[in-house]
Parts: sequence; C-alpha cells; structure tokens
Amino acid sequence: MDLFERCYAFTRADEVKAQGLYPYFHPIQENEGPVVTIGGRKVIMAGSNNYLGLTTHPKVKEAAIAAIRKYGTGCSGSRYLTGTLDLHIELEERLARFLGYEAVLLFSTGFQTALGTIAGLVQKGDYVISDRENHASIVTGALIAKGMGAEFVRYRHNDMEDLERVLVRLPEGANKLVVSDGVFSVTGEIVDLPRLLEIAHRYGARVLIDDAHAIGVIGVGGRGTASFFGLTEQTDLTMGTFSKTFASLGGFVAGPERVINYLKHHSAALIFSASPTPASCAAALAALEILEQQPELVDRLIRNAAKMRQGFRELGFHTLDGQTAIVPVIVGDVETALLFWRKLFDAGVYVNTFIPPGVPPNMSMLRTSYMATHEDEHLERILEVFARVGKELGLLTPEARERIAAGLAQNHWGQVPASEQRQP
Repeated sequence: MDLFERCYAFTRADEVKAQGLYPYFHPIQENEGPVVTIGGRKVIMAGSNNYLGLTTHPKVKEAAIAAIRKYGTGCSGSRYLTGTLDLHIELEERLARFLGYEAVLLFSTGFQTALGTIAGLVQKGDYVISDRENHASIVTGALIAKGMGAEFVRYRHNDMEDLERVLVRLPEGANKLVVSDGVFSVTGEIVDLPRLLEIAHRYGARVLIDDAHAIGVIGVGGRGTASFFGLTEQTDLTMGTFSKTFASLGGFVAGPERVINYLKHHSAALIFSASPTPASCAAALAALEILEQQPELVDRLIRNAAKMRQGFRELGFHTLDGQTAIVPVIVGDVETALLFWRKLFDAGVYVNTFIPPGVPPNMSMLRTSYMATHEDEHLERILEVFARVGKELGLLTPEARERIAAGLAQNHWGQVPASEQRQP
C-alpha cells in the first residue's frame, strides 16, 4: 500500500462539510474577547481558552509590540545557544515566585513542554504512569520515553485505587513518574491531587501535574491545582502553557532548581527548538502582572462558569460537577452533536464539539468555556439559544435525559472526589 493511500481514502471530514455541519477550522476575522467575527458576523465566543480575557488587554498588546521594537520578531536560535533573552530569564523568575517553586524553564509551546519534560526526565528502565484521560501532549511525551526504553502504563481516569493497583505491581526500586492533568481539558474535572500525591509518594514515585487549564482558574489567586489543595510543597513538578490564561504562546515547567537545571541540559525539545519569541514572552509577563494585581478576575471567571453550570442544569441539560472554567454539555451521539453545533453557530453562539475518539461512544458533547470578560448579557443569550435548540432536537425529554445519564454513569463522569471540595 502506498503511504498516501489512507489520506486519499479519508473522506469523513468532506462528508460532514458537505452537510454544512463541520465545526472545525473556522477562521476568526476579528477578536474582541467574548465576541468575535466569523464569516463576517458577530458571534458570542463560548469556546475559547482565553480564560481571563487578556488577549485583547491593552497592556498585553502594548507589551508585545514594545518587545518587537526592542528585540525584533524572533530569537533565531535555541535557548541552549543564541536564543536566550533577558526576557526569558525574567519570565522564568517571575513565574517561579508566583507559583511557589524554586525554578521554572520555558518551552516554545505547551505541547512541547510535556514532551520535553517527560522524555527529558524518564530514561530506559523508568516508568511513566498516566491517567487515561490525560492530554495528548502527555501521551505523546510518554510514548517518546517508551521509544527510548521506558515503560508506559495507564490507570483509570481519576481513580486513585487503580493508580495504587498499578504502582504496587511495579518494581520497588524503579524510577517512576506519575503524570496527570490538574484540570482535565475535556470535562473540566479536577484531579484528586491529595490522594494522588499520597499514593504516588508512598510507592516512591514523583508527580508531574499539567496545569494548562488550571493556572489563572483555580487556586489562590489563580496559582493552579497544587495551590487549590494547599499542596504546592508536596507537588514535585507543575507544567503549564501561555496560550490560555497568559494570552500568549509557549509553555513552562516549574520545580526544584536541580531538576530544572537537569532539563536545561537533557531535554531535546528545549535544546533543538527555537526559543519563545520576544513578543510571546512580553505578553505572558504582562498577563502575569495583571493576574497578580487583579486576582478578582479569577473570581469573576469562576462566577461566570458557575452561573452557566447551574443554568444548563435548570434547563434540563446534563453537565458535570466542577469548579473550573470548562462546562461541558453532554448530548449523546455524533450526529446530534454536529447538528446542535451548527444550530448554535447559526444563532450566533460558538462552542467546541467533542466527538469520539476524543470522548467515549455516545458521549459526544458541546464543550463550553468561559472568560472573566463575559458579561451577563452574553451568558443569558447563550442559555437562551441552548434552550431553544435543545428543545428543538428533543434533548430535554425524560427519555433523552435518562439515556445520557446512563452513559455518564457508565463512564464514571461527573463523580467528584470529596477532596475536591477543599479549597484554602
């Protein structure tokens, strides 16, 4: 078989496009935060990861422009060689202080951060232990490590008993790294970090938490999952991204200075990639400063998400318990999800559509996410449109609700560990 044969045989996306139901790759022509322009018309954005609404903040934009004027548009080299700017060092030091860690190391993207951290630390004979619903970047990093001779094992989603079942079977003296999303990107659930840390450390494993969807969202002043539980000192490593709360592009890992120093000299993803651009670093620095000065933005974000979570439930939709910016609405089969998305879009509301294999069969969803800059008028309009379309598609009948509830129970979604209720 020719390598390209499967490419020419792939027609599913073309078929969905022909039906007018394709929910991906729609270009945004103008971004004003909670309202964007797509296809020449204004649409309420309820699918962005721009959690604090800072991508259009004047201070963030001006910082990026000023950095271009001073440093140019790129670094023309890797951090290891000619690509380190004083901006990189400043951002690393500021982030370390903000998060409560000894040191931070920047990467050029969030995806690359997971690859570079996992494959940079884990070697032949070591073990990576991963939640089954971790982000694709974690899975890819673990598979790279596996290709270098490490072992890659998974445990059931947010199931700490299953994590212990996995760990107890591993060699006692082997190096182990347990990796989990802090806030899971599909469902918005929070990892049961107290139990994870207790079990992992009991079996001699280190812990890496991916806070891509947690920083700026949960924890004291938006400091993430470890802060949310008051466990920063016990959490070995935290990684994150700049493409969400920090209104930019890039990623970072935070941890002990000796570990960060090791990664500087052993992470191929860092050594062989061009460093984050001056504009990206300056924008992230400005966003961090705003977050430090205005922690009330985090409160407003969570208030908006809580309003929507309650609103969807009152309308009769199935969503999941949570305390984050992500509020998924479960609709069931793929065809219904695609049609629902199209009707929302036509009515001026943009959300994200998740279908298998990204979610379990018959658990297709519309993942909504919120910003601190959403006004009540935006939120009320989203609920109004959801109510009309949900009724039109028959999703609010007792039969439909029972069917979706059965799927949620089967997949153990929406079961919040009691430890998640504790926030300092």
